[in-house]
Amino acid sequence: MKSAIKDVNGVKVIELQGKITIGSGDIQLRDMIGNLVKEGQMKILVNMGGVTMMDSSGVGELVGCFTTVANKGGKLKLCNLTAKITDILTVTQLITVFDTFDSENDAVASFF
Repeated sequence: MKSAIKDVNGVKVIELQGKITIGSGDIQLRDMIGNLVKEGQMKILVNMGGVTMMDSSGVGELVGCFTTVANKGGKLKLCNLTAKITDILTVTQLITVFDTFDSENDAVASFF
């Protein structure tokens, strides 16, 4: 998995590309979000537009990251979900847990 972090109006946007699967991206995602929380970042947006695959380990890490941020009083939101990722989150009923957005701009605006 490849990733990049950028700041958009005080929101840390993590852009992901590739797979979030066991041994490929799951721990990387946890470490990235954990480091942002340690730095005091409470507005985190994960742009999933480039994610090609996510297995149960990836789903678990996403939930774990959501919980970590929420427990510190922050917000973690998702945007640009592919049809495949939307299906996974719908089947697991996690689509109701995460705030999801079709565009990065809408997602960033929702923090304010």
